[in-house]
Amino acid sequence: MYHLDKEKFGAFIAMLRKEKGFTQKELAERLFVSDKAVSKWETAISIPNIDLLVPLANLLGITVTELLMCRRMEQNNVLSSAQVDQVVKTAISYTEEEKQRACHSKKKWGLVYILSLLTACFEMVFAYRNGCITNGLMLAMSLGAGFGIYFCFLAKEKLPAHYDESRICAYSDGAFQMSIPGLALNNSNWGKILTTGRVWAVTLMLGYPVISYIETIFFTGILLAIVDLFLALFLTLGGLFIPIYAVGKKYE
Repeated sequence: MYHLDKEKFGAFIAMLRKEKGFTQKELAERLFVSDKAVSKWETAISIPNIDLLVPLANLLGITVTELLMCRRMEQNNVLSSAQVDQVVKTAISYTEEEKQRACHSKKKWGLVYILSLLTACFEMVFAYRNGCITNGLMLAMSLGAGFGIYFCFLAKEKLPAHYDESRICAYSDGAFQMSIPGLALNNSNWGKILTTGRVWAVTLMLGYPVISYIETIFFTGILLAIVDLFLALFLTLGGLFIPIYAVGKKYE
C-alpha cells in the first residue's frame, strides 16, 4: 500500500500557502479549522480530514491530484498508468488512515466515558448516603450516561455526502434524533459537534453529583425543588444544545 509522505505533503502545502500570501491563520479561517491544525499539517504531525482536500486544493490553486502527489503538474499533462495507480493508492491509504483516526478517537472517548461513569457511580453512592439524591440528579445522570453511550461509542464519525451538498438541519441515526433549526450539519462541523457532545456527557456525569450536594446544603423544601429543576433543565438541555449550536455555527 502506498502511503502519503507527510513531510513532503506538509512542505508542499506550506510552499503553496506562502505563494498565495496566506498566513496559517488566514488559511485556517477559510477552511474553518484552527491555525494549529494548519501548523500540524505543515510540520507533518497530521494531515487534513479527507473532506478538506477539495476546499484546500481550491484555495491553494491546484487540483486534488496535485495535492496528493505533492507536486504541480503541467497543464494538459496526461498521467501515465503508473501515476494514476499511485494517485489511487494514495487516496485509498488516505481513507484508511481516516478510518484509523476515527477508530482511535472512539477508543479514547470510550475509555474516558467508562472512567467517568465509574467515578460518577461512586459519587452517587456518596450522595445517597448523605441524602443528596434529587430528581435533577437522577435526570442529569440518566441523560449524561445515555447520550454518552451514543456520542462515545455509537455515533458515526462522518455524515453522508448529501449533508455537504444541501443545507440540512436534522440528523437521525436509529433512536438518536437531533434537529437544530438554523444550523446546517455537514462534515466541516460534525466532528466538533461530536466532541462537544462527548465533553458534555462526561462533564455532566462527573459534575452534577457535586452540584446536587451543594444544592442540599443551601436549599430545602420547595425552594430546593425549584432550584433543582431549573439547574437540571439548564445543564442537561441548554448545556448540550447551546454549545452544539455555537460550535456548529462556527465551523458551518
